[in-house]
Amino acid sequence: MAQMDRFLSSAVNRIDAKGRVSVPASFRAVVQKRGYQDLYALRALDVPALDVGGLDLLDRYEARIAMEDPFLQTADDMSFFCHGDGMFLKLDQDGRITVSDFIREHSGITDEVAFVGRGQFFQIWEPGRLRSHAEIVRARLLALRQAAASGAAGVTG
Repeated sequence: MAQMDRFLSSAVNRIDAKGRVSVPASFRAVVQKRGYQDLYALRALDVPALDVGGLDLLDRYEARIAMEDPFLQTADDMSFFCHGDGMFLKLDQDGRITVSDFIREHSGITDEVAFVGRGQFFQIWEPGRLRSHAEIVRARLLALRQAAASGAAGVTG
């Protein structure tokens, strides 16, 4: 997969007076290349962000639900999550999306939106919450690296 097929990097854009925000140009290029007509947005389960992608993101969730026993609670919960906590976002001709209450309630977004590439999809965050989350993620990864390094040192020493 080429670089232009992935959502990479991050950007913060201001919400305009009509409640719209511009999706970063590099993300719009991926949307166009993939041929997405609509964007599917899902409230992330464990963080105050929205996962945004094309229908392939929804397809991935639905394929996972189909693997579950339809009579068990898990399939029902997963459907509630990806269908009830998801919605379609329209990109206007200028590459903007409307920052709806659906987005604001879950993310805490007020006047600016942080966009973060996640490869096959991207996320929408409130910039301050994203900074806090990034620090936590880096600390977790650093701890893993340090644990691996001390384990490796113990084996070779």
